[in-house]
Amino acid sequence: MRETNTDLPENLLRWVAAQGQGNLSRLERHVARREAWVVDIARGDGSTLECFLRIDRNPREGSNVSLRREASICNALRPLDIPVPALLAWNEEYHAALFSREVGRADIHALDDQQQQRSVMENFIDIIAQLHQLEIAELGLDEVLGGPPDTPARCALDDVDHQLEQFSRFLAHYNDPLISYGVQWLRRYVPTQVSRVSLVQGDTGPVNFLFEKHRVTAVVDWEWGHWGDPMEDLGNICVREFWNPSGGLQGLFRRYEKISGIPYHRFAAQYYRVQQNVRGMIPIHVACQHLPSGQSLAWYLCYRYVGDRATCEALADAMEIPIDRPELPAEVAPGRFAQAVSGYLRDDIAPELQGAFARSRADDMEILVECMDRVHRYGETLRAIECDEVSLLLDRPIDDYAVAMEQLNTAILSAKLDDETLLPYLARRAYRDEWLYAPVTRLYPDRRWSALD
Repeated sequence: MRETNTDLPENLLRWVAAQGQGNLSRLERHVARREAWVVDIARGDGSTLECFLRIDRNPREGSNVSLRREASICNALRPLDIPVPALLAWNEEYHAALFSREVGRADIHALDDQQQQRSVMENFIDIIAQLHQLEIAELGLDEVLGGPPDTPARCALDDVDHQLEQFSRFLAHYNDPLISYGVQWLRRYVPTQVSRVSLVQGDTGPVNFLFEKHRVTAVVDWEWGHWGDPMEDLGNICVREFWNPSGGLQGLFRRYEKISGIPYHRFAAQYYRVQQNVRGMIPIHVACQHLPSGQSLAWYLCYRYVGDRATCEALADAMEIPIDRPELPAEVAPGRFAQAVSGYLRDDIAPELQGAFARSRADDMEILVECMDRVHRYGETLRAIECDEVSLLLDRPIDDYAVAMEQLNTAILSAKLDDETLLPYLARRAYRDEWLYAPVTRLYPDRRWSALD
């Protein structure tokens, strides 16, 4: 059934219907971080065209991440036996893409059948091996992706540098020591060689593909696609498997190496785990401060605080530096106002809402109220702890949290602190933040990195 309270332009809806040569019979907002719509078009012959509509309301000129890029890549790969959605139409006026809606489900992490889970992951890694063997000169994507990087360092750092440039105005006044340290670390340990340059998805792994039974039916979400080091996609798979546990990674990358003929390097996968997190966390941090219209702050906060902790653990693993969870404040009962508002949202409002998207927003409101209450109860105590620990790191007393972060950030940019001292502190800070924002971080509870071969 078509939603009546959509803010999609009527001309766009007429365009969608015209592409399917029929009438819209279903239009539902897809519950996701980026705007998308499930669309059915009823045709005069009685058939139904099942589609998926993506729209980018604020396209950024020159961005290395775009819906246009995703549409072009899918259009290039569909004839080459790489399972991707078909691009049915592109609308330049509204920067909208109409894709085929492929069969299958995305929640491989929810499977109880471990054998099925493993079969799907093996089929998926075979597809990635096939993707990386494609000759980039034959794909016709240079107009969208530009020319391929000419050095290993550019393979690793081009996307990071794009993010830093794109968000430079925000970062100039945003003193986050983990982002500064992560970027610095990526430059220090940048790969000095790559086996080949390939088309990489740039955000690949569990949940970014659909499957049915034991086979992948479509690899989706190509807006990060670019020319790069194939090892980057293996690091991406690590990251997405962290968020969506899918049976672990043991043997998968050796299988990839055998099928593709491209050597697998363990440290390269560790490096690109960090690279994916650092470049991905920059826009997440931006969104937490300046939320894009119509998107979920609860999910962005979850990605930020679980992601920051994961970045610290990935860095520690790559450098073999021990880190420990800090002692945390004793839990106390939520405040009565927070309890009352949460109860209203959960018990009185959410059951009366129609549609999954509206209910998801009510859930978000309940979670955010709980976060506000925790920040009120514990925030001052934790900020004092950060000031004390940064004072020890910098060997001078600092009693203002904002000043502590600014001075720590300056010290990191000046390379005045050693890894063995700095990283354990950054990890303790990330663990404390994850605990403070527990109502949102419980959206992805107990996430851990899977072991690498």
